Amino acid sequence: MADPEAADPPPTLADLQHWTWVMGRAQQMMMEQGIAAVNGGAVPVMPGINDPATIERARDFWTDSLTLWQRFLDPATVAPAAEPEAQARDKRFKAAAWRENPIYDWTRQSYLLIADHMLRGVDALEGVEPRQKETLRFAAKGLVDAMSPSNFALTNPEVMEKAIETKGESLLKGLQNMLADLGKGQLTHTDPAAFEVGRNLAMTPGKVVKRTPLYELIQYTPVTESVLATPLVIFPPWINRFYILDLTPEKSFIRWCVDQGITVFMVSWRSADATMKDVIWDDYAMAQVEAIDTIRALLDVPAVHAIGYCVAGTTLAATLAVLAARGQADKVASATFFTAQVDFASAGELQHFIGDDQLQLIAGLSQDGFLDGRYMALTFNLLRGRDLIWNYVTNNYLLGADYTPFDLLHWNGDTTNLPAKWHLAYLTDLYRDNRLVDHGTMSIDGTAIDLRLVETPAYIQAGREDHIAPAESVWRITRLFRGPLRFVLAGSGHIAGVVNPPSSGKYQYWTNDDPVDSLEAFVAGATETKGSWWPDWLAWLRGHGADTIPATGARVPGGGDLAAICDAPGDYVRAR
Repeated sequence: MADPEAADPPPTLADLQHWTWVMGRAQQMMMEQGIAAVNGGAVPVMPGINDPATIERARDFWTDSLTLWQRFLDPATVAPAAEPEAQARDKRFKAAAWRENPIYDWTRQSYLLIADHMLRGVDALEGVEPRQKETLRFAAKGLVDAMSPSNFALTNPEVMEKAIETKGESLLKGLQNMLADLGKGQLTHTDPAAFEVGRNLAMTPGKVVKRTPLYELIQYTPVTESVLATPLVIFPPWINRFYILDLTPEKSFIRWCVDQGITVFMVSWRSADATMKDVIWDDYAMAQVEAIDTIRALLDVPAVHAIGYCVAGTTLAATLAVLAARGQADKVASATFFTAQVDFASAGELQHFIGDDQLQLIAGLSQDGFLDGRYMALTFNLLRGRDLIWNYVTNNYLLGADYTPFDLLHWNGDTTNLPAKWHLAYLTDLYRDNRLVDHGTMSIDGTAIDLRLVETPAYIQAGREDHIAPAESVWRITRLFRGPLRFVLAGSGHIAGVVNPPSSGKYQYWTNDDPVDSLEAFVAGATETKGSWWPDWLAWLRGHGADTIPATGARVPGGGDLAAICDAPGDYVRAR
């Protein structure tokens, strides 16, 4: 065994500076040789290896690296550069120790430097198709987020400080949190005991008045003496539970609509199991038609207003085209689309998951006829990995922090299973092949789909910061539908941009009544209004039928020909 007393002494500052010079000189010699070879024509130019642009990027990286290293070794000789605003606001490094401790400061800045050059390298690639480059950048960004020093205990000063302060109890608590998540196969975002459907979520009073193997139809109890004569039916996405629109009472879009004197129906989709292995897109579209006809017959009205959210909005667009082709368009008085796409040419970051390898993987995960909703939850989490994955790895696994109650994140983790045949067809036909705008090549229940036939008045809402259904992609609906349209661009994204009650006083929305040919032109001439767009939608809705009738008889759940089956929110929303 070696004698510890005889061990070599640690390197001095002068030693470190010398070796820094050696490494820097070696890099400089190699780059100079490479440039000389390229200029002399002796060595073939290989893009991404020794072309001038790549060599220049390598030179920049090593120059920045050496400057950072020299600043660490001898701070007095190299003044710190001003941090970009994005770095200064980076929540991962908000603790003072990331800047005040030289080791952690150097670790942080080294990581940010490497991350920046990696992403710039992808952006500089030539000869790569734009969509392929976007996929490469998405993958690179995922890698960059995963390798952050904030994600590892030994390189995170907050984690080390907490572990010392609690004598390791924080690490044990974090391990407990991690093992619990591994046991259920899903990342936890919020306190699982804080919310319960029917107790403090999905509380708007109503009754289930119809149940099929695919959905429950909920009718909500009126609270006003009179209601609009034309009722409203809402089709939520079956990728999630319906109660995103009926969260806590102060956030509930459904409760707000009921308070405004609207007779509201909600479709609550069933989470898929092996019995639904043959369910396809046609089944969801025809379920929309069935729900519309059920409500028309129950209330003895000629038409309904309809809302489609996300994938249910895509389906509603196809349903309207089918009704138009069959001469039944007048069954729907107006249609509202929440962050829904029909043209998937610019469909956002979900396009990174539709390659042949990914589709084959999904098929392999769906051998029982349905896709476990936890896989879809992971996919959506990956779209915002820094916020929805690594933030919780740090806080709840490394720091052992308690979960914060948050109704929206509880809903986000309340997954639903998807019919395998429908899911693969949806990804292939719409996201990959964009067939819905190839008029007449797709059909539902034997009727060809041509979106240009739709003349139903439509309210189209998009989110300015939506990463699932980008505003530019949603805008394309306006280039297809023929009826009177109102396009509204809301602040925030796919969820917060929709679930924004007037009482919150948050965000804003933009409108533009002038005829424009592009989203860019719409924004350039738009008027900004502070707060929620819900009142704007309500005024538009009343413009397509302001007549009212007493809220009696069939307007009360169970008061008509359909008996109440059970209380809202029903049974399907509780099924796991």
